[in-house]
This record gives sequence, C-alpha cells and structure tokens, in this order.
Amino acid sequence: MSRVVIVSGGTFGLGRDVAIGLARSGYSVVAFGLDTKHAGSSATNSVAEMRKRVASESLPLLVLDADVTLESDVERVINAALEAYGRIDAVVNNAAIGPLGTVLDTSPESWDKIIAVNLRGPYLLARAAIPHMESQGGSIVNVGSGAGWGKPNMAAYAASKGGLIALNAALALDHFAQRIRVNMVIPGGGGIDAGMTRGRLEEAGASYPPRFIGSVAGRPINGGDMMATIRFLISDDAQAISGSIIDVGCFAHQGSSTPLEKK
Repeated sequence: MSRVVIVSGGTFGLGRDVAIGLARSGYSVVAFGLDTKHAGSSATNSVAEMRKRVASESLPLLVLDADVTLESDVERVINAALEAYGRIDAVVNNAAIGPLGTVLDTSPESWDKIIAVNLRGPYLLARAAIPHMESQGGSIVNVGSGAGWGKPNMAAYAASKGGLIALNAALALDHFAQRIRVNMVIPGGGGIDAGMTRGRLEEAGASYPPRFIGSVAGRPINGGDMMATIRFLISDDAQAISGSIIDVGCFAHQGSSTPLEKK
C-alpha cells in the first residue's frame, strides 16, 4: 500500500514540484491550493493547470481547490484524502504568501492575511491530520524560511515564519510518543526558483530570474531539490529524525548569509 501525503500550496511553484515528484516516486498525494492570485505570489489558474498535468501522466495525485486558512476547507481536504486513499501518512505544510514590508507599510489586513496563511494554515492542517496518524505514526514537514530569524523589509512574513519554527519544535515534542515526526525544510540561498520569489520580484518591477548563485551547487535550488529532501524526511530512512531543520540551499538557516551575485 502506497503512503498518502497531503501538500498544502501544492498546485503551484515549489509545492507543485513537491507534489508531482512525490507522486512520481510512488506516493499517493493530495495537493491543494487556490486559483486566485495573492500578494507576494504569481500563482493563477494553478488548480486547473495542475489537473491537466496530473491527467497527462496518470499520476496518483488528487488536486483540490481549497483555502488552508479555512477550517472547513481543511476538513474537506482531509475527508477527500481518506475517501480516495483510506489513510493519511504525511503532511507537507508548504502554503505561504510573503508580501514585503516593514510594520509601518504593512496594513493590519495584510498582516492578518500573512499570519493566517503562513501560521494558522499549518496549525489547522496539523490539527486535522494528526488524529489520523496517531495509531500508525506519521510525518509532518513544515516549509520554513531563513526570514524566521528576522530579515529586513519582511516584518509580517518573518513573524509568521518565526512562529512556524516554534510550532515545528512544539509539534515534535507533543507528538513524539505517537511516532509522529515533525521537521522543517528551509529553501535557502538566494535566487530560489519559486512562485513567491517570482511574485515579489514582479511586484517590485525587478527581473526574473534573479542573478544569484543560490546554492553550493552553483545554481538556484528548485522544486526537485525540495522534493528530494521532503521525500527523505517522510520515508522510513528518517524514522528517527524529529524536531530538525534542514536548509536546502546555502546557509539561509538562521538567515546567516547573503548569496553572491554572478559577475
């Protein structure tokens, strides 16, 4: 029996690559997201496009239009996973938005929305999925950011990702006895080939892709890099790992470096 993974924000960018990569690797996947564009992202019509792609490859991947900030939508995703596959083995909390701004130019409405997607969303999905993993064990992977330790012009985004770092540790401690592993991956280094990066640069009028080395590989990281790390963390090879943070890229963990620009 294949293991079942739910991926939030799994219909565009890095999340889409993670969901498709896991399905190609033999996992049964439920990916969900929204078709509408949000500030700090360039995702539009992603659900329909994702469904076409899944159908063309006949992948074991169910694609849903759902809002991670709404408890009713999250419950609908959980029920759809159980109806389609009969179990839930892992959750990837990937959905996020990241409009730039200091506290002075971030409106209360924008602040609330960022916190809702980036922190309330992982809380809701973990809360809904954990009861279905308690008897068998399972895995939760949270997609974090080096901004979680604070970065300039990212007040709300940094606060949300800092909260996710704390939630990651709390979940790992609280559900250790149920053999539910909880870990974080951070897409590190500059020049990440992702929808959020594209959206931020487009809103700022900058070119895409940015000119960064981005990782020790000498290139920006991509969805395949993220997928491979997540695939490891949800596999039996990582059954003794919990409460960990893995930087996929170049020292964005704790926000400790600035990528070098190519000459």
